[in-house]
Amino acid sequence: MTWNPTPLAPVSPGARTSLTDAAAAAPAGLPKRDELDRWHADAGQRLDALQSALYAEGKRAVLVVLQGRDASGKDGTIRRVFGPLNPQGFSVTSFKAPTPIELAHDFLWRAHLAVPAKGTIGVFNRSHYEDVLVVRVRRLAPESVWRPRYRQINEFERLLTGNGVTILKFLLHISREEQRERLLARLDDPAKYWKFAPGDLDDRKRWDEYSEAFEEMLERTSTDEAPWYVVPADKKHVRDVLVAATVLDAVGRLNPKYPGPPPGVEALRKALG
Repeated sequence: MTWNPTPLAPVSPGARTSLTDAAAAAPAGLPKRDELDRWHADAGQRLDALQSALYAEGKRAVLVVLQGRDASGKDGTIRRVFGPLNPQGFSVTSFKAPTPIELAHDFLWRAHLAVPAKGTIGVFNRSHYEDVLVVRVRRLAPESVWRPRYRQINEFERLLTGNGVTILKFLLHISREEQRERLLARLDDPAKYWKFAPGDLDDRKRWDEYSEAFEEMLERTSTDEAPWYVVPADKKHVRDVLVAATVLDAVGRLNPKYPGPPPGVEALRKALG
């Protein structure tokens, strides 16, 4: 029998999630690595086929939000889950420190500009949630500024879903020890030096503060319209399978359809000889 993973369960609205190190471990009962890899390869082909139909249909869009600590695997998830997709109907937006022009607008302005167009799948590598995470932990704005943003984000996402955008939000959750090993790997491999930033160590010192910020983010902004999924991400291949299974399930339920034949299709065939 072919193994099929169960999509991740969304965080219930208003529920408090405890982001312990144990919660970052791979779930029990998974098959061996080779079987996971076979399923993942097949899932990539199925997602590619669904994306083609979504693009041809041109009526709805899918937005995937990836958040996580440094070295949690956001880049790797994008590469391995969405790598098979046709770039014509796929986009990735990375949210770094805001530019002067972005700071001159409201905090959601740059996110709205990057929302995927109808017919496409878009991924946010980090996102508008930086404004209730980094801004909060690093005290870049007072609480009176960042706390109302939970409500503003929910309203923004409700606007998007009401206009045909399916939103899937993934928190890639790794343990403190796994992050240490991945950061050390960046220092041991010349090809990965560029990935290491001194700020990674500063943020690591704020581990508990980030945990609290992530937990409140999940509690206040996981909604029925735009749910959060916590991905146990200590094992990269398991992380990728769990994200792929959840995305594949959501896009499959959209059931995108190719448009029917153009008017006068028989006459067009005759005109072409």
